[in-house]
Formats: sequence, C-alpha cells, structure tokens
Amino acid sequence: MGEKRRKVYEALVDGATHGYSDKNLYDFILKRCPKTSSKKLVRASLLALTEPDLNDRNVLSTIYALAIKHRLDEVRVDEIDLDDDEDLNEPAPLLSDNGPAKQLPDQDI
Repeated sequence: MGEKRRKVYEALVDGATHGYSDKNLYDFILKRCPKTSSKKLVRASLLALTEPDLNDRNVLSTIYALAIKHRLDEVRVDEIDLDDDEDLNEPAPLLSDNGPAKQLPDQDI
C-alpha cells in the first residue's frame, strides 16, 4: 500500500473509530491528509472494508457510507450527455405499461 493511501486509510479508520461520521469524518480526514481526493478516499475505504481485524459494525457502516457518498461525487450532472428531448427532472419511464403489480395468492408448500 502506498504511503499516501496508508495515511488516508489510518485517518479514516481512526476517525470512524472515534465516532466521527459523514461530514465530520471527512473533515477529520482532510485535517490529517489535506491533499486527499475522492478517489484516494474511496480506495482507502475499500481497503478498510476488507480488513479482517476491523469488525465493528458501526465503524464499517460509517466507512461504507462515506465511500459511497464520495464515489458518487465523481459523477457530475454536467458530465452527463443528454439528448435534445431529455430532461433530468422528468421521472424515469416505466419498463412495462401492464398496470400495477398484482399480488400473487399464497400457496401452501
């Protein structure tokens, strides 16, 4: 593991272990590693999630949530190519127009 990634990893695990989450955890990491990027943060998070010695459910959940949030930061609305007639505010089309889903009757096994 590279030195920069190790520092981000250690800051991530230390912050999550001390109870930081979301924005507070991100700020904690930035204080210790000011030049970190979302990509480095996501990679360090994946390393932490695969660490066999890290088994606190709350810590793992916090790290997972931060990784997902910063992974999605890399996808920006202004980078999406839209056709002329597409609108981001319009709801997605249904896959089928067969009406509402029907509940199946319970069957005895």
